[in-house]
Amino acid sequence: MKRRALSWFMAAALGVGTMAGGIGSANIVLAEEQNEETEAADETSEEPADDTDSDSSVLKIGALKGPTAMGMAQLLDDENYEFSLAASPDEIVPMIVQGQVDVAAVPSNLASVLYQKTDKNVSVLAVNTLGVLYLVENGDSIQSVDDLKGKTIYASGKGATPEYALNSVLKSNGLDPEKDVTIEYKSEHAEVVAALAEDQTAVGLLPQPFVTTALMKNANLRVALDLNELWESSATDGSRLVTGVVIARNDYLKEHEADIDAFMDAYKDSVEFVNSDTEAAAQIIGNHDIIPAEVAAKAIPECSIVFMEGDEMQTILSGYLNTLNEQNPETIGGQLPDEDFYYKR
Repeated sequence: MKRRALSWFMAAALGVGTMAGGIGSANIVLAEEQNEETEAADETSEEPADDTDSDSSVLKIGALKGPTAMGMAQLLDDENYEFSLAASPDEIVPMIVQGQVDVAAVPSNLASVLYQKTDKNVSVLAVNTLGVLYLVENGDSIQSVDDLKGKTIYASGKGATPEYALNSVLKSNGLDPEKDVTIEYKSEHAEVVAALAEDQTAVGLLPQPFVTTALMKNANLRVALDLNELWESSATDGSRLVTGVVIARNDYLKEHEADIDAFMDAYKDSVEFVNSDTEAAAQIIGNHDIIPAEVAAKAIPECSIVFMEGDEMQTILSGYLNTLNEQNPETIGGQLPDEDFYYKR
């Protein structure tokens, strides 16, 4: 992958970084410089890279510290898997592009971007996280979308999934995002919480598990509206608000289909474990420094951790990507992915 292409991916990752538990923070210029140094080293190196420590039988997995990794809790200590946990998508992207991981849990629209920009070298295996976006407020004045009219909404995620999801929900409920509400975008979730502390009449758009963290710190905050429920109530194509998916590199998948299928079975079992035994799962999640155990225990029921594959996956994900494509095609890589994007076993 050439330097410009990798930098394009880094920029795309920054755009989706507010979802799935991380905020994109990489410096694009530094990313370019770092890759230039890597290319120079490759050109001058006389010795091949030492792969003696690499175990080809171990499935290498990349995941974000947030709901997309939380669902894998039961697999984190399994010797059959080697995990790379990252704080933001811009750390995951080079791992996928350069083949450092075989499977990765990523924001849903980033999966489509990777498909378009790697010559269709990724397939989506399953949806692993549904909507994690919530509108929170001080007090209890917001009971429906209509109550948002005239309000100021603080949010992070300008130019990414939060913006398009919020706009879609507002429009489907008869509100004009540009006229009926005032939306002010912040660069970080913490800035949204700080703005709510200063403006007691405003509303904040936040993802889980950050919502749980904010509620634990501020007793005056409450969840007013669930964007996932609002999306589904207005959808006519069977789509749902899809935050995260798990993907595989096709060059790996073609040679290790049985391993991928076994991983999918294990992942599905892990999701069932996480949702049924939240305390045990929270301890594992805390031990791996994904999020603190006490936060995980409270957040898991609200994180929409799922495992959906096959036709069900394609229906809900394709509808969601189509909605993003109608608002801004660049968020999904310029166009909708082809049928072969969806892996079915």
